[in-house]
Amino acid sequence: MLALAPITFWLLVDGYPTFAVLVAGTVLYLAMLPDVDHRIPGISHRGPTHSLLFAGVVGAAFAGAASLVEPVFSIAVPGGVSMVAFGFLLGFGAVLAHLLGDVITPAGVNFLWPYPREWSLSLTTADSTLWNWGLFALGVFAMAAAVALAAQGVAI
Repeated sequence: MLALAPITFWLLVDGYPTFAVLVAGTVLYLAMLPDVDHRIPGISHRGPTHSLLFAGVVGAAFAGAASLVEPVFSIAVPGGVSMVAFGFLLGFGAVLAHLLGDVITPAGVNFLWPYPREWSLSLTTADSTLWNWGLFALGVFAMAAAVALAAQGVAI
C-alpha cells in the first residue's frame, strides 16, 4: 500500500477515480502472487517468481488482456498511454511492489534471475511482527492521506 499511495493520489487528482479503484484492487489482489512459488514443486522460494522477468511476464499477461478489451471499450486511460501499456504497467507494478517489500529482508530478492545475485537491505526478517504491522499501518496511513489530499484538491 505504501508504494500504491502516490499512484492512487495521482489517479484521483487527475480525475480517474475508477482507475484508482481498479489499480488499488488489482495491486492488493496480486500482492502475494510472487509467493505462488510455495505451491509449485521444483520452484525455489524467491527464485523465478521473485524477479523482474516474472514481473514482465505478469505485465505481458495484463497487456494481452488489455489488447482484447481495448477494441471493445473506448476508455480514457491515465497518462495518455494505451490500454495495453497501462495493463503492462499494472501487472508489472503489482509484482514489483511485492519485490520491494521482500528486498528489506536478509533473504533479499534476485531481481535479475536467472543471474545468481540477491539484493537485500537486511532491515528486518520476513516474520517480524513489529515490521509487518508497522509497514501495514504506514501503508494504510499513506493510502488514507493520498485519498484525503486528493479529495481536498491538494496538489503536491
